[in-house]
Amino acid sequence: MFNIRNLSIVAVLALGLSAQTITLNGESITSKEILEISNGAKVEIDQKAFKKAMKSHEVLLQAAKDGQKIYGLTVGVGLNKDKKFVDAKGNLDAEVIKASTDFNIGLIHAHCGGVYEDMPIKTARAVLAARLNNMLFGSTGVQSDVLNLYKEFLNHDIIPAMPSSGSMGEADITILGHVGLAMMGEGYVYYKGEKMQAGEALKRAGLKKLTPFGKDSLSILSSNAYSAALASLALEDLKQALKMSKMVFALSLEAFNGNIAPFSKEASELRPFPDFVETTKEMREILKDSYLWDQDDSRALQDPLSYRDASYFFAALKNTVNELEGLMKIQLNSSDDNPGISVGTKPETDKFQENKLFTKNGMGAVVPTSNFEPLMWVLEFEKASIVLAHNSKASALRTIKLSNDGFTHLSRFLGTDKTVHAFGAMQKPFVALAGENEFLANPASLHYTPVAGEIEDVATNAPFVMQKFQKQIDNFYYIMGMELIHAAQAIDLRMQKNPNLKLSKTTKKLYDEYRKIVKFLEVDRVLTDDFRSSAKFLREYK
Repeated sequence: MFNIRNLSIVAVLALGLSAQTITLNGESITSKEILEISNGAKVEIDQKAFKKAMKSHEVLLQAAKDGQKIYGLTVGVGLNKDKKFVDAKGNLDAEVIKASTDFNIGLIHAHCGGVYEDMPIKTARAVLAARLNNMLFGSTGVQSDVLNLYKEFLNHDIIPAMPSSGSMGEADITILGHVGLAMMGEGYVYYKGEKMQAGEALKRAGLKKLTPFGKDSLSILSSNAYSAALASLALEDLKQALKMSKMVFALSLEAFNGNIAPFSKEASELRPFPDFVETTKEMREILKDSYLWDQDDSRALQDPLSYRDASYFFAALKNTVNELEGLMKIQLNSSDDNPGISVGTKPETDKFQENKLFTKNGMGAVVPTSNFEPLMWVLEFEKASIVLAHNSKASALRTIKLSNDGFTHLSRFLGTDKTVHAFGAMQKPFVALAGENEFLANPASLHYTPVAGEIEDVATNAPFVMQKFQKQIDNFYYIMGMELIHAAQAIDLRMQKNPNLKLSKTTKKLYDEYRKIVKFLEVDRVLTDDFRSSAKFLREYK
């Protein structure tokens, strides 16, 4: 089981609830806003979106009155779709409502069963935000009480205790069911950081328990909100890693006294892949006015490929970040419900199979979908996993070169006359992490077995794909941090030879800020805390 950038409960509480408020409308949330909500921002519901969501509830109930077979409402789910549970009989009297409520409660109970420890509060807040915004797209059909409880849970800091594993990545049903459980006052939640019975937390916050009805339970438990939350947090983490990887590389190139020619405008125009051209331009800007632009007869004509080809590695990472951002905008601002509710639409043909979906009064349609399928973006994360492994390995190889006096013409292992071994043994940690990232780049989305009476015969393992990708990102920050500590050491050694050595404005700022955190290695010392500090520095550097 991979930890998901595990913030402890205490650490999350220390952040405090942000004063920021984000309005959700089902149309425009970003992974950055998901991150902000996960860190404590409060939420409001856009009233136009709320009204649309309520319209979808009306369409759903009308379809039930019309006698439609509705998955998860009048009939069962999965293989039990052939079993009738609620007969609306053309009305919604007390008997029908009770039957529906009993079915909904049973559905929640039957879909709560995950494994491993509870997910971090930060992740769980992201789950609630992602699902609430999906519902506000207006195709889910839940009662207003459901929408309001998602909002109140976030704003009152009532966070359902959800297991961190147990989903095959085809809607995270065994995990998300715990949200419905908490809304009914059952199971456990973290109320202002303290784990307690959900019913007690609702009582303290002055909130009424949910009486699920209609399609409420299916809508709460059947979505990709957990996977999408993990994906959103990982994507924001990756954006920072991409930015810092270019800056660390630039200082590393200065530490190496590398050749800047492969990043020139002339070189990039000979092979104009757009992301490559843009990346070389960024590198020229980062290294503007660096000493690397000046004459140095000792500088190599051609550097090792891990230096020379760096723009291609960054360009590949930039491309996958852009692809992921586009795909996640769609995932977060659309409906992955089955069935989905189409409000205010009319059939385009007179074919029976189309017309049977629509209500008799023309309000809209209840449509069986396959929109719970996350394959489009899961596969892009699988690709990102490979790209990140390449970048991890390139960083590790550059760091080895920085310790090689044959390349740098500095001291072996970047030592001083007071060190015994300097960085000589310190190649092992980043090589180990780069090897782990190479292993984690293996695809996980294909490893599944048909379940639920073999009707659910494909899957994506989406949560696991995101968890292993987050682990790669965590490793990458450490790998970059170790390249940075080597690069800064090499810069210091060069400055001892040439006090007038001119770094670029950008790399000089990075170097100066870093040296406030991690000092020059004058004598051998334990570097464990320095490695931790380096990774943290890169995560937080603005």
